[in-house]
Amino acid sequence: MAAPDHLVLAARNLDRGTAWLEDRLGVALEQGGRHSRMGTHNRLLHLGERFYLELIAIDPQAPSPGRPRWFALDRQESLPADQPRLIHWVARSDDILRDVAASTEGPGDILPMERGDYRWRITVAPDGHLPGDGLVPTLIQWDVPFHPASRLPDRGCRLMKLEGFHSRPERIRIALAALGLASRLDVHPCAADEAPQLVAYIRTPDGLIELD
Repeated sequence: MAAPDHLVLAARNLDRGTAWLEDRLGVALEQGGRHSRMGTHNRLLHLGERFYLELIAIDPQAPSPGRPRWFALDRQESLPADQPRLIHWVARSDDILRDVAASTEGPGDILPMERGDYRWRITVAPDGHLPGDGLVPTLIQWDVPFHPASRLPDRGCRLMKLEGFHSRPERIRIALAALGLASRLDVHPCAADEAPQLVAYIRTPDGLIELD
């Protein structure tokens, strides 16, 4: 059904977050663009065929979108000032209506988006929250025949493993299974007073790097 499309790292400031991430990974990120409907902007990194990393932040030069931003970016008080955080992942669908209906986590409304010559539909909760506390992916359907990863230079980075921690792991496993994604995220239990967390292990030219 669905397939992993990209990782989402949030930053309070895009330039400072980019500098930190480039130093951490030892490779350069590529310029992304602005999302006028959400008041955000991003940078990108190729992680393989039809898969990439997105570093995203609120665009201080953009007007307010008049609604909660996607990826819970309006709730960024907990983000470190200089260090981005892995908050979410996005799964690609070839039938987003079908997959939204199958989801047990209520991924939100399906909104049409565009940036440059890209056109896509994506699920966004009305209040901007992350489904499954960030562990159940947002759904995206690309409505163009090309994919962002195909236009990014290959810096030799690859996702080796993605795992999550949640106080109710079975709830997350059921939601992933409903989307055909049970094998894509290893879900582990954590204490009830611990925040849910995603961890990605990225192979870089300089070795294995952990992002959380």
